[in-house]
Amino acid sequence: MMMGLLAFESNQGLWNSGYYSQLFGIGGVMVTVAILWLSTGYFGGIGAPFAPYFWPYLGQLPKKKERKRPVRVYMDGCFDLMHYGHANALRQAKLLGDQLVVGVVSDEEIVANKGPPVLSMEERLTLVSGLKWVDEVIPNAPYEITEEFMNTLFNKYNIDYIIHGDDPCLLPDGTDAYALAKKVGRYKQIKRTEGVSSTDIVGRILLTFKQKEAGSMEATTDANVAVNQNTGADTYDKVKSQLSNFLPTSRRIMQFSNGQILRSARQLGDFLLVGVHDDQAIRDRRGYRPIMHLHERTLSVLACRYVDEVIIGAPWEVSRDMITTFNISLVVHGTVTEGSSVVGIDPYAVPKSMGIFQTITSPKPITTVSVATRIIDNHEAYKKRNLKKKASEDRYYTQKKFVSGD
Repeated sequence: MMMGLLAFESNQGLWNSGYYSQLFGIGGVMVTVAILWLSTGYFGGIGAPFAPYFWPYLGQLPKKKERKRPVRVYMDGCFDLMHYGHANALRQAKLLGDQLVVGVVSDEEIVANKGPPVLSMEERLTLVSGLKWVDEVIPNAPYEITEEFMNTLFNKYNIDYIIHGDDPCLLPDGTDAYALAKKVGRYKQIKRTEGVSSTDIVGRILLTFKQKEAGSMEATTDANVAVNQNTGADTYDKVKSQLSNFLPTSRRIMQFSNGQILRSARQLGDFLLVGVHDDQAIRDRRGYRPIMHLHERTLSVLACRYVDEVIIGAPWEVSRDMITTFNISLVVHGTVTEGSSVVGIDPYAVPKSMGIFQTITSPKPITTVSVATRIIDNHEAYKKRNLKKKASEDRYYTQKKFVSGD
C-alpha cells in the first residue's frame, strides 16, 4: 500500500514538474515529422497521400479554382451569298475556342482579290451576326492578315488563334494570305465543307435564270397576308406566355432580309419553329426549281441563332392538324413574297380563321429573284470570277489532305 502511494506521489510529481508535458511535446513533433516524411517526401519519404489530399473529395476545404481567360479565336471571310458551308466553317472555328470573333472582308478588298461581291457589307454583316456560333463581328476586315492587322487582333481584340479552312487563300501575287499567322504559331485550320460554295451558287443562278426575264418575277407585296392591326396587337400581347410561333419559308438563299424576319418572328414568342418547303412544292407553285435543295436550305435556317426547330418539307398550306401537332400559337409571314402561280388558294386560311395569323413587315424588298438579278445584270463579271474561282476549287479537291483541327 505504501509502495502504491509512493508510486502515485512519484507520478504526481512528474506531472507537476512538467515531465509528461515535455514528453507529449516531443512526441507531437515526432508525429508531425513522420506525417511529413510519409506524405510529402520532405525528408526523403515515400510520398504517401496526406489526409488533406482527400479533403476536396470529401467536400472539406475545397480548392479555389482560378478563373481562366476565355480562348478567343478569329476567322474571317467574304461571306457572300451565305450558305451552310459558311455556317459549318464558323461552327468548327467556335469548337477551337470559347469565343468566336468574325471578320467580314470589305467590299473593296473583295473586288481587288476575288471580283465584285453580290451582297453589300451591311447585308453580309447582318447574315454573319445572325449565326448562332458568332460572338463578335469586325466589319471591313482586310483580305490579308498583315502584320499591322495581326497585332490589332492580338492586342485590341485579345485573339489567341487565327482560323481558316484547308482550302488555300492566295493573294493576287500568289502568296498565302495567312503566312504571318502561320509563322508566329497562332494559326489553326479547319476542314472546308465540300459540295457548296459561293462560286457554285452563282453558277446555279446563272444556269437557272439565263433564259428568264428577271423583271417578270419581281418581289410583290402579298395582299392576302394583310391582317387587321387590332387583331395583330391582341395576339402579340397573348403570345408571350405561349409555346411557339410558326414561320413558313422557301428561301433559297440565306438572304439579308431573311435573317431580320427570323429575328422579328422570334421576338413574338419564346420558341420559333420554321417550316421549310420541299423542292417540288416550290416548283409547283413558282414554276422553277429552288437554287438550293431542301437539305441545303434546312441547314442554313438551322444555323440562325433565332431559330429553335425546323419542319423539313413543311406543307404549303398551314393546316389545323399541323397547328395542333406542333402546338403553334401564332403563324407569321413577311410582307414581301416571291408570289405563287396558284391562284385562289390562301395557304394561311386556317390560322386566319383561328385568329392566330400575323404579318411582319419585311425590312427590305429582297428576294431570291432580286439577288439573282444583281448577278444577271453583271453576268460577265461574275462569269469571269467563277472561272477563276473554279480553277482554285478544282486544285483544292485534287490536293486536299486530312485536317485534324490543330
